[in-house]
Amino acid sequence: MGPFDAMDIATTGASVSQQWLDAVANNVANVNTIRPAGQQPFRAELVVAQSAPNGEGVVATGVAAEGGNPAISYDPGNPLADAKGFVTHPVDDLSQQMADMIASSRMYEMNLNVMGTATETYQHALQIGDKL
Repeated sequence: MGPFDAMDIATTGASVSQQWLDAVANNVANVNTIRPAGQQPFRAELVVAQSAPNGEGVVATGVAAEGGNPAISYDPGNPLADAKGFVTHPVDDLSQQMADMIASSRMYEMNLNVMGTATETYQHALQIGDKL
């Protein structure tokens, strides 16, 4: 590992957590997105991440859609209801999104803390080098 690897690894973690936060924000915004029955429902986005190719850090490799069957309900007064009065609900769980928001924001915060600590360490090392 080189002298700046901690900073580089934390940067990859912060980047993935930012993408995760963006996906969570979109999911929360669409938690009540109703569509006519028979149309594809909104499906929560899940960020897919894996170890970086060099083994140092993490990268987002894509976004997957939440699986499962959507709930369909009879709501003839809804302007989006189909001809029979049915609507399709999103495949999106608000409580899961809130838990993901907490986890992703903590992940982002921890990576920023590592970056700050690494920066301070490098600055102290440079000050020591100046004194030699």
